[in-house]
Amino acid sequence: MVEYNKINAFNENHLSDHKRNWDFLMESLAHKSIDLDELINEIGNFQISIPSWALGTGGTRFGRFPQGGEPSCLEEKIRDVGTLHALNKSSGAISVHIPWDIPNNYDKIKKLAKGLNIKFDAVNSNTFQDQLSSKLSYKFGSLSHVDHGVRKEAIQHNKEVIDHGIQLGSKSLTVWLADGTSFAGHHNFRGTFQRTLDSLHEIYDYLPSDWKLLIEYKPYEPNFYSMVIPDWGTSHLLASKLGAQATTLVDLGHHLPHTNIEQIVSILMHLNKLGGFHFNDSNYGDDDLTVGSIKPFQLFLIFCELVQGMRDTKNPELSWMIDASHNLKDPMEDLLQSVESIKIAYAQALLVDYNALKEAQQKNDVTACQSILQEAFRTDVRPLVKEAVYRKGGALDPLAAYRTFEIRKQLINSRGIDSKSTGL
Repeated sequence: MVEYNKINAFNENHLSDHKRNWDFLMESLAHKSIDLDELINEIGNFQISIPSWALGTGGTRFGRFPQGGEPSCLEEKIRDVGTLHALNKSSGAISVHIPWDIPNNYDKIKKLAKGLNIKFDAVNSNTFQDQLSSKLSYKFGSLSHVDHGVRKEAIQHNKEVIDHGIQLGSKSLTVWLADGTSFAGHHNFRGTFQRTLDSLHEIYDYLPSDWKLLIEYKPYEPNFYSMVIPDWGTSHLLASKLGAQATTLVDLGHHLPHTNIEQIVSILMHLNKLGGFHFNDSNYGDDDLTVGSIKPFQLFLIFCELVQGMRDTKNPELSWMIDASHNLKDPMEDLLQSVESIKIAYAQALLVDYNALKEAQQKNDVTACQSILQEAFRTDVRPLVKEAVYRKGGALDPLAAYRTFEIRKQLINSRGIDSKSTGL
């Protein structure tokens, strides 16, 4: 973990530039009815969970190019999240993937996390890979498999993940299925749906009463003719049939090109069935790129719906998680950039005059509606985000601080150049 005195010294060298930018933003917002302190608190309290699988280099079908110093166990991953959180004060949770990161000592793990102000967000199951200990294969499906024995094994795995989560203090389970087909005629669609629903029922019934089940969807990959849970409608249908604790998880990369994700978010919140997010960015599909690197305006529009939905609906508390794969960048640098982009979009969305927007919508004043949104989107809120981090004791520029402190070099020195992360 980065020492506070180092962060404080770093901030002293950047404070004059920040103060000048912050004063300019305050002056530009002075004529608006905005409580800046309240706004800063909202942004400062916003936390985005770091997935345990994102702290190492993400592989592709074509290669993996590790940079050294990667975390080789859950303890090291928690320490890396602690470093991120010390810098940006917005990464105060970790989302653990099982079986890549099975805890071997719960008390030790929880003590470590608590010391770094890290909580445990959703735990994630894995039925898209055959594990070394498995006697059966998920090649042709898991929760939807025609073989009862395979389904039983997949169900049991999810129950074990819940058990791990209970011990860690998690309150939710994310289920993503790779189940599907690549060729027409391989599966009976009604049969696979029903078997999946039956399997999820068993998992749902095993949930503690204060947990939620996050059902993730994806239109293609690894299967390219059909996926058992291809879209938000199927996910919502399953969640509705299961019960109040079941919700839909939206991964920004799990959509066909040009899908209106913000509309999906709005409807799910209206139905009180939005469970959480996997944030990333893409140009084609499930590219798993840095959040906000390709489509920042779409991210802003999503947060506009989220801000309104959190105020106007009774949707349960959301899980905010990053799900990205880093093959070219230092994974921790990428995560710092992603968290910042999420907070920028959130801050922009908080600046929207929703009363004026509602009035313009009632008049069908299309031009005014567009102008109201773009006024907020075009506002440079980076000083606002920096101020929120600064007041929490983080670095004014987390990425610059990371590089200044040569954290990757330190990790290589302590863990070795050949250290590789578990997972993808």
